[in-house]
Amino acid sequence: MNINLTLIGQSITFFFFVWFCLKFVWPPIMNALVERKKLIADGLAAGEKGKHDLELAEKSAIDKLKVAKNKAAEIINHAEKRAGEIVDEAKDHAKVEAERIVAGAQSDIDQEVNRAREELRKSVADLAIVGASKILEKEVDARAHAKMVDSLVAQL
Repeated sequence: MNINLTLIGQSITFFFFVWFCLKFVWPPIMNALVERKKLIADGLAAGEKGKHDLELAEKSAIDKLKVAKNKAAEIINHAEKRAGEIVDEAKDHAKVEAERIVAGAQSDIDQEVNRAREELRKSVADLAIVGASKILEKEVDARAHAKMVDSLVAQL
């Protein structure tokens, strides 16, 4: 065999192999690489978008938390204010009730004082009559006694 003929045969076979690879093997491989490259790029873009969305969600959550804390503080302040108002209302109501009770007690005391005065007047009148009857050493009749008591009560 001749080296030239072998070299030409191998060259023809190599060119045929290169043409076959370029025609049938290379395009599917290139399409798969392009699709893979696109898939990787889409995945990276989605990852970046997810990272960005996560940052936005964290900021939004922090903002919502601040708003919720402010609202809670406002509600607490309102509740404390209302509690103070309720306490003040209760104090006012208690003062009014205490004044009413004191007025009732004062009225009862006045009535008791008047009753005691009347009893004292009657007792003094009875003692005066007893004393007068002992001095006079005679008994005073009931009508005269009643008249004397009434006149002494009127004088006192």
